[in-house]
Amino acid sequence: MLRHLPVQNPRPDAASFIADLLGESNSGRPLLVEYIVDEMVMRPVVAELLGRTWVPYGADAETQRLWLDNVIAFWAHMGYDFVRLERGLGFPERKLHAADTAPGATGQRGWADEHQGTIGSWDDFERYPWPTVSDADLSALEYVAAHLPDGMGLITSHAGGVFEHLSWIMSLEGLSFALYEQPDLVAAVAQRLGELMTDYYRRLLDLPNVVAIFPGDDMGFRSATLIAPDALRRHVLPWHRRFAEMAHARGLPYFLHSCGNVAALMEDLITDVRIDGKHSFEDAIMPAERFHALYGDRIAVLGGVDLNILGGGTPQDVRRRTRELLRICGARGRFAVGSGNSIPSYVPPANYLAMIDEALDHRP
Repeated sequence: MLRHLPVQNPRPDAASFIADLLGESNSGRPLLVEYIVDEMVMRPVVAELLGRTWVPYGADAETQRLWLDNVIAFWAHMGYDFVRLERGLGFPERKLHAADTAPGATGQRGWADEHQGTIGSWDDFERYPWPTVSDADLSALEYVAAHLPDGMGLITSHAGGVFEHLSWIMSLEGLSFALYEQPDLVAAVAQRLGELMTDYYRRLLDLPNVVAIFPGDDMGFRSATLIAPDALRRHVLPWHRRFAEMAHARGLPYFLHSCGNVAALMEDLITDVRIDGKHSFEDAIMPAERFHALYGDRIAVLGGVDLNILGGGTPQDVRRRTRELLRICGARGRFAVGSGNSIPSYVPPANYLAMIDEALDHRP
């Protein structure tokens, strides 16, 4: 039984949302955040709960417009203060594909090839077809920015961070060997990626109604960072510092989604990169409430409902965990509730809706 969804008369307030997360105010209302919502979850919500016709994103301008209208409606009627949509440069990378096994899925899921990349030598580097920032298509972001409901903001970023693309272009295995055998090649690939993304962020920051920059760059796994922390400090974090400086120069916060155990980097991220909020939490690594106790007086804590609960629990389990996070973290402030990672295709829509509905029911 949904008590608050869909939100019939959305009143988004992106300015208040950002001010609460930065600790500049405390509106007392529950804050909702999400990084990505997969179409397999969004589609039935749009069709069955909002009563709108779902139109896949096509090659023509009309189907793209209809898809974007549905995306805006989804974020608004779920109670968010923003639409998060990202686009990025097309870096050629090796991917492995297999059928998506989520119930009802008809497409494929892709994984990075961890063993063989597209750059493994200087010859590969010279032949690599680096994209051109001026040719990047921002039309979807421009459309959303121009068609947001009053009070709503756009949160965006380059799709994929410097480390992610570095480890995808070289492969994680190739990157690991190259850090010792060809460190100058690693530095060159990271430099080219960072320069291109810097130019891309300049274009993003010129869009109207942007209220935050919120990139993803997965740098860890269950027990540690994917490569040595010093290598990340050398090749990756300086670019995040640069992107954060660009956002801050426009008066915008810089939130970071990074999966895995990045505890070794947290002081760097807070004091050097100067992130304004951290997203992506897994209870087996560090529950969001523990992270909030450690860092919540310095940065915002975003999300926290573990995907094992969202994907494999019942709606009652999801509601229970959402209440717990709001009771503990919400009382401290600088907290927005949402998934610990994202809403992938295998999350039952009923569980996603239970999380949002329970959050909207929360009273401090």
